[in-house]
Amino acid sequence: MAEQAQGSNRLALLLAAAMFVLVVDTSLMNVSIASVVEDLDTTVSGVQGAIALEALVSAAFILIGSKVADLFGRKRAFVLGLLGYATGAVAMTFAQGLTAIIVFWAVIGGLGASLLLPSMQALIHGNFQGAAQKKAYALVGAASGIAAAVGPLLGGLLTTTLSWRVGFALEAVVIVVVLLNLRLIGDVPYTGPRRVDGVGAVLSAVGMGGVIVGILVWQEGGEYVGVLIAVGLVALVSLARWLVRRRRAGRPTLIDPDLFREDRFRLGIGSQMLQNIALGGMMIALPIFLQMVLEYNALETGLTIAPLSLTMFAAALLAGRRTGGRRPAAVIRGGWALLLLGVVALLPVVPRAESGWALVVPLIVAGAGLGLLLSQLNNYTLSPVSDERVSEAAGVNSAAGSFGLSFGLAFAGAILLATLSLTFTRMADDSSVLPPAAKTQVAQALQDDAQVLSDTQLQAQLRGQPPEIQEEMLAINHDARPLALQVALLIPLLAALLGFVNGMRMLRRPDPVASERADLALA
Repeated sequence: MAEQAQGSNRLALLLAAAMFVLVVDTSLMNVSIASVVEDLDTTVSGVQGAIALEALVSAAFILIGSKVADLFGRKRAFVLGLLGYATGAVAMTFAQGLTAIIVFWAVIGGLGASLLLPSMQALIHGNFQGAAQKKAYALVGAASGIAAAVGPLLGGLLTTTLSWRVGFALEAVVIVVVLLNLRLIGDVPYTGPRRVDGVGAVLSAVGMGGVIVGILVWQEGGEYVGVLIAVGLVALVSLARWLVRRRRAGRPTLIDPDLFREDRFRLGIGSQMLQNIALGGMMIALPIFLQMVLEYNALETGLTIAPLSLTMFAAALLAGRRTGGRRPAAVIRGGWALLLLGVVALLPVVPRAESGWALVVPLIVAGAGLGLLLSQLNNYTLSPVSDERVSEAAGVNSAAGSFGLSFGLAFAGAILLATLSLTFTRMADDSSVLPPAAKTQVAQALQDDAQVLSDTQLQAQLRGQPPEIQEEMLAINHDARPLALQVALLIPLLAALLGFVNGMRMLRRPDPVASERADLALA
């Protein structure tokens, strides 16, 4: 009996290690943006686009990944997901250009993530029973929270003292350790229907992909932006209609549309997406501000962002245990209020901050708000769902969160660069110091490739120009960047505002009766 318990503990630790890698991965990239840009001689927008693309691929295929796990085996899908993540980690360790990051880390790694989460859910449920199952879910959930909290610090420390490549190499090592212990994992057979909704799968991928890829193409100054976004929106509308028609005909669907008949489920899914839009917008705008404006290294960036991530983890932990008799909807509304207050407080700080200390209080407030949301949203969303449908609902919840994260990363980054281009061009046109030829050159350069540049990078590009032109361009850069970053922060601000409105609507609904399995879902 003791040997069986020891084996269960080792298996739970193994799955927790896989979850830790899954969550910490993006944090490593966020705090290392400047180092990756410099080492690979690429651009901030290119790296930011890769980060958004990884989240998008995960979101677009997570529902399909769940079905793949059902049809081809949960353990096999888990292994494929780990191999996809390992491929991305190894590629980051040895990458010599942005293309390798996009192909191997963003696309293949994103596909790996879409297989890992649903298969892990099924493996925990099938390999543990009773109290051991709850313990396993708690351990894996704790690994996710700890990774989110320490990810920026860990990534900053490794990048500054060693190299950003070391963090990804360590990810690969952890994955190898997990793969070497696969004998501990028993496969969990799938006994449900084996028919696949291929059209629904294609429409979901095209819908989410079209919207985010359209935003990324707009960010890079590409063509057919409107067509891509329109295709995505049409595909999403078509998906909704397709699912309803398939359900009425009694045929298998990618998602059961009846899930959305429950008002509280819809409100929870919307809040989950808005929360991740806000988080994604902040996690792209803040590292760019710290590394490109204040010229912080990765460790300084991680330390500055730490109040947000650590407070988020602590608040989620405390609120999960000590909400007392407070209604979940009231805690959620309080979380949105704190997040909104924190982002509002950041807006006037950005153009005036001379160090990261100016961001500490707003980040603590915003982190506390995100923590309150994390403590309640998962249960609120899944509690109205019957026990036998929780896994499917959790998959929808995960897809909504991943899509929100990719949208926040992509849209905040695109708005930042668009605002920078417009502001820089306008300030250059209004300058009485720059000659007409220089104004034309600036406008053309920004139209082709708008980038956030630190003063040091801009000085290097201006070497050889007359001193008065150098000073004027540096002054314009000094004024344009904070404004662009303020506009980018309007994305999480708007998401928090809409979330607060959603929270008010939740308060007008009766509290859902908790499902026995709602707190055992990785979403």
